[in-house]
Amino acid sequence: MKIALAQINPTIGDFKHNMDKIMAYIEKAKDLACDLIVFSELVICGYPPRDLLEKQAFVTANLDHFYRLVDSVKGIGVICGFVDKNQKQEGNPLYSSAALFDEGRILHQVHKRLLPVYDVFDERRYFEPGTEYSSFFYKGWEIGLTICEDIWNDKDFFPRRLYSVDPVARIIKNGANLIINISASPYYVGKRAFKWDMLGNIAKKYQVPLVYVNQVGGNDSVLFDGLSVAFDSTGQMTARARDFEEDMIVFDTQTQKGDLHPIAETDTESMCNALIMGTRDYVRKCGFDKVVVGLSGGIDSALTAAIAVQALGRENVKGVFMPSQYTSTENFEDTKALASNLGIQLIQLPIAGIFEKFLEELSLVFKDIATEITGQNIQARIRGTLLMALSNKLGCLLLSTGNKSELAVGYCTLYGDMSGGLAMISDVPKTMVYELARFVNKKEEVIPARIFEKPPSAELKPDQVDQDDLPPYEILDGILKAYIEDNKGAEEIVAMGFDPQTVRETICRVDRNEYKRHQAPPGLKVTTKSFGYGRRYPIAQRYLPSFE
Repeated sequence: MKIALAQINPTIGDFKHNMDKIMAYIEKAKDLACDLIVFSELVICGYPPRDLLEKQAFVTANLDHFYRLVDSVKGIGVICGFVDKNQKQEGNPLYSSAALFDEGRILHQVHKRLLPVYDVFDERRYFEPGTEYSSFFYKGWEIGLTICEDIWNDKDFFPRRLYSVDPVARIIKNGANLIINISASPYYVGKRAFKWDMLGNIAKKYQVPLVYVNQVGGNDSVLFDGLSVAFDSTGQMTARARDFEEDMIVFDTQTQKGDLHPIAETDTESMCNALIMGTRDYVRKCGFDKVVVGLSGGIDSALTAAIAVQALGRENVKGVFMPSQYTSTENFEDTKALASNLGIQLIQLPIAGIFEKFLEELSLVFKDIATEITGQNIQARIRGTLLMALSNKLGCLLLSTGNKSELAVGYCTLYGDMSGGLAMISDVPKTMVYELARFVNKKEEVIPARIFEKPPSAELKPDQVDQDDLPPYEILDGILKAYIEDNKGAEEIVAMGFDPQTVRETICRVDRNEYKRHQAPPGLKVTTKSFGYGRRYPIAQRYLPSFE
């Protein structure tokens, strides 16, 4: 049996768009004489639909389009994901379902058995878990159909399992000799090796071929890398789709071989591609074509602009330079060079006069605040106001430029540099910002060399550098990863070799600035734990970690 693995980029709730893509890939698969084509989890409506699932009209539209698809497809079998209703009088009202249909008839349907509630997932909020573990005979194979999390609970792979049942083990026991898994499995850097080990282990353990089809594209903060794959019965990967773009590959169950398409070679390249895809999808799926970026002469804004150009094209990116009396000559020159290298329009809006007017008006209340934190924040908010004015007038989405390290410790200004519609690099630690920037410069100098060399500075007062207020970034990022991504306590982090006082101050700053992050624009998730709806901490709380 020739199986087409079709990873497409659905837009949540755009049923016509999604159906058009599905039909186009079905025709491609038929042209290649495939017997079966497999699409991803909830492909009809797009994943994750979140509280749209509470709207009856949304669920009905999803079902209407699914049944229309069943009726219209001839000459090939199809597996796809959709939302179904729970007709029972108890439990949640919906199922996350997958169906195999052929020649206008639904031959087999399953409901997702394992419903994750960790990180960005909250599926028990909407769905009732399935309870069936049967396989279905089709084209000479007993197909065990599973949905995403169903395959993430192997007792021989995970030291601690989240669920008491392993759907794959049950399905194999009931006679399946081919496992097909349809997924919407989000990306984070480093995940693919772990996932491939897990999938290959399952195929080898049960000595059956395994087909895995994943969603691709960005939906809000959550990114999907695609990388649909097939493993033979020895656990070897024999087919692989591209990462971060729509693709289709063919796997032959008879030979257990298929297409192997190229993918990113390093984690840095993978993260860069994820940010490009995520930016493109967020901007366009939100109805924009163009973006505006505040440029400072620093590494963060330079990387943001460079990625925006790769995502949207240079003609759709506007840079804005807003110098003050504290702006260095080097930053003037580097910003101009960056804009020239990128080929983007550069708008200059000096803020010194506006700042002086603010100080004059406020002198009736307090004096000598120009270089104090109040004055520094006023400058940032002037810049934020100007950028939002350009966004409003020109119809451009504003990209904020703050990185994860700054956002973690609150080294940013509410309604100032935090203003924007998308915080593109808000899940990228400062040290990784430099790695990504070097990758951008791999073929030619896009980001001027001096931007890498000068110490980072907000330039909100004379001779200011970030390290006046923060530990060196290589130390700060190590502490932040341990605390935020690895959930380590203060004593554990100190035991890793970090200075106790630095650990204490960093943790206190992270906890104290939760209120800022609740008001930040959405960012693109590229690490195991990002700020956003996958990290849920209270603002008003008095828990103090132990520092003894």
